[in-house]
Amino acid sequence: MTSTAPLPPLLESARRLQPDLVALRHAVHQDPEIGLELPRTQAKVVAALEGLPLEITLGEKLGSVTAVLRGGAGPGPTVLLRGDMDALPVQETSGLPYASAVPGVMHACGHDLHVAGLVGAVRLLCERREEIAGDVVFMFQPGEEGLGGAKVMLDEGLLAASGSTPVAAYALHVSSAMPQGQVLGRRGTIMAAADTLTVTMRGRGGHGSAPSSALDPVPAACEAVLALQTMVTRRFSVFDPVVLTTGLLRAGTINNVIPDDAFFETTVRSFSPEARERVREESLRVVRGVAESHGLEIDAVFTDLYPVTVNDGGEAAFVEQTAKSLLGEDRWTTMEQPLAGAEDFSYVAEQIPSGYFFLGACVDGLDPETAPYNHSPEAAFADSVLADGAALLAELALRRLRR
Repeated sequence: MTSTAPLPPLLESARRLQPDLVALRHAVHQDPEIGLELPRTQAKVVAALEGLPLEITLGEKLGSVTAVLRGGAGPGPTVLLRGDMDALPVQETSGLPYASAVPGVMHACGHDLHVAGLVGAVRLLCERREEIAGDVVFMFQPGEEGLGGAKVMLDEGLLAASGSTPVAAYALHVSSAMPQGQVLGRRGTIMAAADTLTVTMRGRGGHGSAPSSALDPVPAACEAVLALQTMVTRRFSVFDPVVLTTGLLRAGTINNVIPDDAFFETTVRSFSPEARERVREESLRVVRGVAESHGLEIDAVFTDLYPVTVNDGGEAAFVEQTAKSLLGEDRWTTMEQPLAGAEDFSYVAEQIPSGYFFLGACVDGLDPETAPYNHSPEAAFADSVLADGAALLAELALRRLRR
């Protein structure tokens, strides 16, 4: 006789999946890939989804996986859940038994947990397919680390995957330096825009003992770097700030030769679309003005990378409400400030109302205040958060489709 007993609560179901999610996470962690093409990771995802009632599409210009679950309770809206899959060019030194077996490549940002967590959410929702009126799109994305894989997927028609544009999208990101199991989020801006200012100042080289017979670009480049910092404090409000850090400055070959040119590159972070547009204009004006005052030629390029990640107010409140209801009131923390890191889920959030949040994954025995942070070769993430992350993603989809 076939049992008609209801499924156990979602969180209990997720925790039963925990061993499978850990195994998948470890397999992905040991075999990391970087960039837009992730053939081995893509194959692991497809294998993990095998046999489930999904419509699966593979990317054309990147190694993405898009899966659509059609609800069995009739037509309705679409919700999107996202997990990124790519690793970083980092040599792992964590000492974990499942550490990367690929030299110079590591899942140092926890995307292996994102893969396993989203697979868990897929399985939970497939189990509950008959309860769902509407569709769920699962976005397994390569190329988050600087290559804009989310935008490529959007260009390939991600938002039309189910036949109707999603009414909401949700994504989580684990952190090795946030308290284990804690969910953190906020309304409005949650992560910064990240752009790049690249400057080459061209002068005329000469002997270091006779700078008056040359046109030295080095002092001008140094002046421009400092002028950018003055610009930050004098042209931008402390309540809508920008951050500029010049991490690369290069000129010359030896101490007694004035070079022909000097080069520097600056990362630019902003926290609102308005500040982003303004810092583009102001920074170019400053460096060009410094070059002109020194009689130098200049090539200055401001390159847009990732937009500001902005949570929709309603969806952010919904994430908070759902996390507290599913996991407990004490498991939610409202972030006072956004993070200055950047995220290409911002492209999705520009087009549909979205909720992006963090899940603390600091390992046992470490203090989140001092634990190696994401992108560190020593970064480690707790397996224990996988089931709760999968359950929260699934619960967000279930509740949103009932509204």
